[in-house]
Amino acid sequence: MNQMIDNQHVKKHKRNTFWSKFFIFMIIVIALSFALASNLSNNPSILTSSNNPQPVVESDKTVKLTAIGDIMCHSTNFKAAYNSSAKSYNFMPVFEQIKDYTSAADLTIGNLETTLSGSARGYSGYPTFNTPEILAQNLKDIGIDVVSTANNHSLDKGFSGLESTIKELDKVGLEHTGTFTSKESQNTILTKDVNGIKFAFLSFTYGTNGIPVPSGKDYCINLIDKNLIKEQISLAKQQNPDVICVNMHWGIEYKILQNAEQEDLANFLFENGVDIILGSHPHVLQPMEKRTITLSDGSKKDGFVIYSLGNFMSGQNDSDPKNSIILNMQITKHSDGKITIDSYDYIPIYMYNQNTSDSNKYKIIDIKSAIKLYESGDKKINATLYKTLQGALTRIRKIMGE
Repeated sequence: MNQMIDNQHVKKHKRNTFWSKFFIFMIIVIALSFALASNLSNNPSILTSSNNPQPVVESDKTVKLTAIGDIMCHSTNFKAAYNSSAKSYNFMPVFEQIKDYTSAADLTIGNLETTLSGSARGYSGYPTFNTPEILAQNLKDIGIDVVSTANNHSLDKGFSGLESTIKELDKVGLEHTGTFTSKESQNTILTKDVNGIKFAFLSFTYGTNGIPVPSGKDYCINLIDKNLIKEQISLAKQQNPDVICVNMHWGIEYKILQNAEQEDLANFLFENGVDIILGSHPHVLQPMEKRTITLSDGSKKDGFVIYSLGNFMSGQNDSDPKNSIILNMQITKHSDGKITIDSYDYIPIYMYNQNTSDSNKYKIIDIKSAIKLYESGDKKINATLYKTLQGALTRIRKIMGE
């Protein structure tokens, strides 16, 4: 009997010992679980094996870049844009047919070939341009992001006119390069991050129509000089851009082919790291080409040059200065960092003057759309204009290719 009681006591003692150890074990497990969870939340990287780190895969980034030609404003242009009732100017009707193209791009660039010197100086056209300031806002409203201001008309109203132009562009948030109010601003390279691709912008002109650059203010305009160009490209490279885009005001007016000097400068720019060259000044279209550039280290990259984009807006009456294009390019930054120019095409446009005394008589016409509408039976344009647009399209294709 006593032996049975002793055995029962032993079993009970063993059970108590077991459950005591079990509870202690569970408390330890729970405590360790909380500690591990806390450590993981503070150091999520430990979930990844140090021997097999998971790489971060960068996706390709793409930008649609659009470029337009010379934005000029002859006296006939600003007189047509004047509303006598409101006593104000408005250029928006000029852009009505093509504004969707310029605003749809991720980045749109143009050449502003006039000053915005203020009404007190008197608005004027050729040979010394001064345009109503509202043009800056209108350009911003149709999606223009950057304008080049280095051209032969930059100093038409002197240094004060150059300053006023910059002030008006800054006022509406239209970014610019090529003319400057200080040495510091000249050496501050304009850059923009667009869809994850970083662009740097430069601009140079052959001259200023014989108007001297003010003494002590050489910084106010970038003139075409290979030493200056190299310096500016070097400053641009310090910003680590993916793409360097340069506006060049060069060539001979009204010539539909580039000359040897333009070709030499284009080669020089490419050799020094430029990716895209947008030409202006001839007021007519000149050819474009995509190149494969071999750099000094033997590596290759895409390059693109258009020797002249022609006029975008002007009051010139000859046929070739009325013909132009809206240039489109697709640029991709690949996951390995390589930049490619995947494609380029253009929209043919025509600067139409209705030859009436009415205001807003100037319109930039989308040539192909207008031709298609006419041929479908829509007679918003007459037969004479239809034939003019057919001729313009043929001429543009002859110069620029299909």
